[in-house]
Amino acid sequence: MQQVNIHEAKTQLSKLIEQAIRGESFIIAKAGKPMVTVTAYRPAPDPRRRVGFLKGQVEVPADFDAMGQAAIQALFEGAE
Repeated sequence: MQQVNIHEAKTQLSKLIEQAIRGESFIIAKAGKPMVTVTAYRPAPDPRRRVGFLKGQVEVPADFDAMGQAAIQALFEGAE
């Protein structure tokens, strides 16, 4: 990973940003001591986009709300 001093980073900022965008991170140092690592920003995936990702691939039965109703009722009322 390339290391540049603060003065060099100031004068070549545009070039260094383009380099980071291409995936080539770099370190900014002060008096030879590494201070920060600069990498390209990668936004996190939007979790809201997951809604509907199985649309058309899953079928819900018409009696979905009544499925297992007898077994659940037996658990609450006791087995007959």
